[in-house]
Amino acid sequence: MDRQSAEKRVHELHELLNQYNYEYHVLDKPSVPDSEYDQLLRELIELEDQFPELRTADSPSQRVGGTILDAFEKVEHRSQMLSLGNAFNEQDLRDFDRRVRQAVGDDFSYVCELKIDGLAVSLRYENGAFVQGATRGDGSIGEDITANLKTIRSIPLKIKEPLSFEVRGEAFMPKRSFEALNKVKEEKGEEPFANPRNAAAGSLRQLDPKIAASRNLDIFLYALADIGDTGIDSHSEGLNRLDHLGFKTNPERKRCADIEEVLQYVESWTERRPDLSYDIDGIVIKVDSLDQQKALGTTAKSPRWAIAFKFPAEEVVTILKHIELSVGRTGVVTPTAILDPVRVAGTTVQRASLHNEDLIREKDIKIGDHVVIKKAGDIIPEVVNVLEDQRTGEEKEFSMPTHCPECESELVRLEGEVALRCINPKCPAQIREGLIHFVSRNAMNIDGLGEKVISQLFREQLIVDVADLYKLERDQLLQLERMGEKSVDNLLQAIEASKSNSLEKLLFGLGIRHVGAKAAKTLAQEFDSMDKLMSVSKEELTNINEIGEKMGDAIVAYFENDEVKELVEELKEAGVNMVYKGPKPVSASEADSYFAGKTIVLTGKIEQLSRNEAKEKIEMLGGKVTGSVSKKTDLVIAGEDAGSKLKKANELDIEVWDEDKLMEELNR
Repeated sequence: MDRQSAEKRVHELHELLNQYNYEYHVLDKPSVPDSEYDQLLRELIELEDQFPELRTADSPSQRVGGTILDAFEKVEHRSQMLSLGNAFNEQDLRDFDRRVRQAVGDDFSYVCELKIDGLAVSLRYENGAFVQGATRGDGSIGEDITANLKTIRSIPLKIKEPLSFEVRGEAFMPKRSFEALNKVKEEKGEEPFANPRNAAAGSLRQLDPKIAASRNLDIFLYALADIGDTGIDSHSEGLNRLDHLGFKTNPERKRCADIEEVLQYVESWTERRPDLSYDIDGIVIKVDSLDQQKALGTTAKSPRWAIAFKFPAEEVVTILKHIELSVGRTGVVTPTAILDPVRVAGTTVQRASLHNEDLIREKDIKIGDHVVIKKAGDIIPEVVNVLEDQRTGEEKEFSMPTHCPECESELVRLEGEVALRCINPKCPAQIREGLIHFVSRNAMNIDGLGEKVISQLFREQLIVDVADLYKLERDQLLQLERMGEKSVDNLLQAIEASKSNSLEKLLFGLGIRHVGAKAAKTLAQEFDSMDKLMSVSKEELTNINEIGEKMGDAIVAYFENDEVKELVEELKEAGVNMVYKGPKPVSASEADSYFAGKTIVLTGKIEQLSRNEAKEKIEMLGGKVTGSVSKKTDLVIAGEDAGSKLKKANELDIEVWDEDKLMEELNR
C-alpha cells in the first residue's frame, strides 16, 4: 500500500474505531463484536508501524478507554489502569514470549487467568475499610460507583488487616443472574440486555443502588495496584495475598513454567468455557515476577509483560427455514430468521435478527439457504452471510408483504425511514404491544402484568385497550391458566395502586409517538392536568424548549383522535389519576431564590440529602443542575472529597459553597 492510500485508510479506521469505542465504553451498546473491533485496531497499528508519520496523538491506537460520563463524580486513579495488548492465535502468543525472553532472559514464568467479560473496576481501601470504587474510564479518570459496588456481596467492606491500597478487579453478572434478569424484563415487556457484560455495566451505572443490589452481581479481583511494603515479589503471590485478606479471586488461574504450558491452558479453556457459570472472552497471560514486569515496562497504552488471548467469535452454519414477521407497538414490521436449531457459544439458537428488508436484499438471503450465523454475546444472533455454493435451486426469494400480517391493513414506508409500518390504530399486534408498554416499569408499573399475562388476557378477549385493565374482575382472572388466588389478588392490588400514579406515568404509558419518559414529565409539569394538555395548540407546545415540531404535531394529532378522547374518559371513570403530583420547577423569572436562573454543579459527598434530592430542590427553586464545570457555571456546591470539578471551579474563579451553605439556602 502506498502512503496516500495508507493515509486515507488510517483516517477511515480512526472514524470507525472512535465510533465503536464510544458505543462500547460510553453507551454500553456495542454495534460490532469485540473480534471485529480488535481486527480493525490491529490493522491500524500495522499501518502506523509501516508509516510512523501517520501515528498521531489522538489515534485510537494511543488510547486506553473512552470518554467519561458525567452522571457520576470523576475519580482520578492513583496509578493508571492500562488496557492489554491482544493475541488472536498461537503465533501471536509465541511472538509475545519471544519479546519477553529478549528482554529478561529465559528464567521466568507466567500466570494465566481467565479473562472475565465484565466491567473493570478499582477499589480503594483506607486502614482496611472500603472507601471508594471506580470504573476504569479512560484509564486515568473513572467514575465513582462506590454505592453500587457496595451492593456486591463478594466485595469486603472491611478487610482483615488495616491496610491502605488499591485493588483491581472485574465486576460481572453470572449467567444465572443474567437469565433471571432478562426473564423478568421480558415478562414486563421491557427490552432485554444484549449480554451479561452490558447487564453488569448497566447495573453499576444505575443512580439508584437498590437496582444494582437486585441484579446479583459478582466480582473477581485480579491485582494489587500498589504493593507498598508488603514484601510481595510476584503476581501469583499478590493474588494469594488477596485471598488471605478476604477478597474473591478466580481459582482457575495457573502458574505456567513456559509458553508450552500457556498454550495447553488456552486450548483447555477454549473447549471448557461453556461449562463456566460466567462469561469469559479470553485468557490473560502475565509475567509472574514483579521485578521482571518492571524491567519490561509499558507502552503508552499497555504493559509489555502481559497480553490477552481473545477467543474468536464463534460462527456456525445452519439452514434458514422461514422468515417470521412481527409487528411492534409503533407498527414497524420486523423480519426474523427461523433457523434449524444449532448450538452457538453454549446455547441453542433458533432465531436470528434480519432487521429490515434492505439487509435481506444486501445479503441476498433466501428461504432455504445455508447461512453462517455468529453469536458474539448477543441474545439473538445475526446472519453473517449466505453460502451460495450450497444452493440447490429450491431456495425461495423473500419479499416483505404489502399488507400487515396481523390486520391486513396496507403497509407504508414513511419518508426517511427504512422500515415498513402498519398505521392502523386498531391493529391487534400494536394494541397488544401497546398494552405491554402501558404496564411496564417506566409507565404505569403494574407488577404481575408481564408480556405473557397481557397476551393471555388479550387472547381471551378480556382486554382490548388499556381502559379494560381497570375493568378486570377477580372471577374472570381466576378462570385463567396459572392464575391462583394469591397472584390474582396481588395483580388486582397492583392495578388499583396504579390509578394513583402521577400524570407523567400515564402520558408515557399511552405511547404517544415521539413522547418518551422525559418529555412526558415535561408535559405533565407544564400543563398540570390531562384536560389542559388535550386542549393545547401546537404553538403552545413548541414554546417549551424540549418540545420540537415533530413531537408537537404528534401530540396534537393524538388528542384530536375521537377514540383517544373516549379512552381518556374511560380511564377517568375508572378512577385513574389525571393530574401531575410531582414537584413543579419554578421558572427563573418567578423564582424568589438565589438559584433562580443559575447553572449549578454538585460535586463530592453530600451527607444531608441524596444527590437526586438536592438536584430536585434546586430545580424547584429555578436553578439548573448540570454535570460538568464550565465558564457558564454560576455556582459549585462541594461536599466532602470533592475532586477535579472543585479544582476547575477554583481555576475559573466560580463561586463555591459547602454543604452547610446549601442547606441554609434551601431551608430559607
